[in-house]
Amino acid sequence: MAEVRTPSTNPSSTGERQLQVEFPEAPLTHKIVMLGIVFLPFISLFVAMATLWQYGMVGWLNLGLFLSGWAITGAGITIGFHRMLTHRSFETYPWVRMFWTAMGCLSIEGSPVTWCAVHRRHHELSDQHGDPHSPHLHGNGLGAMLQGLWYAHTGWLFTGYWTSPRVQRYVPDLVADRWLMAVDRLYYLWVVVSLGLPTLIGYLATGTVEGALLALLWGGFVRIFVTHHVTWSINSICHVFGQREYDSGDESRNNVFCGFLAFGEGWHNNHHAFPTSARHGLRWWQFDTSWVIIRAMELVGLAWNVKLPDERMLAAKRLVPLAQESGAR
Repeated sequence: MAEVRTPSTNPSSTGERQLQVEFPEAPLTHKIVMLGIVFLPFISLFVAMATLWQYGMVGWLNLGLFLSGWAITGAGITIGFHRMLTHRSFETYPWVRMFWTAMGCLSIEGSPVTWCAVHRRHHELSDQHGDPHSPHLHGNGLGAMLQGLWYAHTGWLFTGYWTSPRVQRYVPDLVADRWLMAVDRLYYLWVVVSLGLPTLIGYLATGTVEGALLALLWGGFVRIFVTHHVTWSINSICHVFGQREYDSGDESRNNVFCGFLAFGEGWHNNHHAFPTSARHGLRWWQFDTSWVIIRAMELVGLAWNVKLPDERMLAAKRLVPLAQESGAR
């Protein structure tokens, strides 16, 4: 595989980081497609702002399509792709697996097999050379930090880490799952559904092409923009800004803002310390929407073998003992 080299910097005196990093090259066609995926929702956001200027309001229909679409597809990523498939945090029926996987596909963040392979590699090499989207491999100083944040947020999508995810190494269990692969093979159909369904609802509700296009704008592209950037913020922001409560062996952080917006995924240090845990918000105040849904599924018999760290495991990795933390207040 061809490699492209990022600009190198002088190593730090501590030698803590490898500052000369190679990233696998991606085909030009992939880069062109990814440009559309990244920038079309971004441009659509400005179009949406222009419609607000013209009409003065989104409208209940379009607001409902945006919020419901964000909630459903966002949960598809956090519950389906992430906790259920990547980390096997709980078990469930095949039809439930297919449902959550399909909802994740509607987010248009990539096929489930590719997404999970990339994420398992991230955990294997978190913030080390080979991590697909670490913000910490570009050197020292403000400029390097900004470059790393950009790379971790969006830039890595244009590399071979996405086009060559090493599926057989990282997700052989998922490839062997015929129910999952039935959904994965139809990924591009789910992309069409993701954009086509709000458009159809908008047309049926208003009877006009204008209504259909506004529904596509808010329930499709703006919703995709928000979902994408919330997900990407976990890779970038949650490895730089926030608190470390547990020894995770990397630079993952708990970020309150991302914790709420990303349905609990922003409690990222907790997650990296206990990656198989179905619950990321380990404190009572660390609200974790995805965990609430998983717990509800467990209560009604739709999830079992739900994995959680016990108190002994928490204490072993806690950086600041609770007694010391309470005494500091």
